[in-house]
Order: sequence, then structure tokens, then C-alpha cells
Amino acid sequence: MAQKKIIKPARSAPAVGPYNHAVRIGDLLFCAGQIPLDPATGNLVTGDIKIQTERVLENVKAILDDQKLTFANVVKSTLFLTNLADFGGMNEVYTKYFTTDFPARSTIQVAALPKGANVEIEVIAHF
Repeated sequence: MAQKKIIKPARSAPAVGPYNHAVRIGDLLFCAGQIPLDPATGNLVTGDIKIQTERVLENVKAILDDQKLTFANVVKSTLFLTNLADFGGMNEVYTKYFTTDFPARSTIQVAALPKGANVEIEVIAHF
């Protein structure tokens, strides 16, 4: 049976609750939802949806980099937006990171996100 490995990248902001940044089991990496936290300060990055999405995807990238993966390894992403009217701006940034062979994706509007964020993204990647 595959062993569960906890992933806590040194370049990531501390978790804001009782969870880990990612968990690896076999050939799969399950990444916790990332919000636009500045890893240097742990504070929420303010700004429009594009600025927040950029920070979120940089946070996802730090987890992937830690495991020597890229966005090309991502097979599923789930996006949470506090306002679906931000979908276009989020997508504009998203397509700078996911450039080919897009993963399966779900986008969900939610009432609120931790620390007042406007976007949260979680991914599943394959080794």
C-alpha cells in the first residue's frame, strides 16, 4: 500500500488552519486550496482578481516546484470565487500558468473565503 507523505514547502506561507499544503500518495499529489497569501508576510495580498489569482497560482507553483512538478502535471483544478463576475479576469491569469493540455476544472461561487480572499485554487497533480 502506498505511503502518505505530508508536503510542507519551505517557500510557502504558513497554513491558516489545521491542514497541510499538500499530501502525496503514490503517483498523486493533492494540494490544499491556496489563497492569495504573501509567503514572506503571511498576509493577504490585496488588489483585483488578477492580482489575487497571480499570487494564488504562484503559491500553487511553490508546492509543485517543491515536488519537482509543473502545471503540466496538474490533472484537476478546482477554483472558488466569491463573485463569478470575476471569472474573465481570473481566466486571463489562469491561462498564463496552464498553457497546454488544460486539466479538468470546476469553478464554484462561494459566499466567502478565508481571510477575505476573493479566489482560492486547489489542484491534483500526477507524477
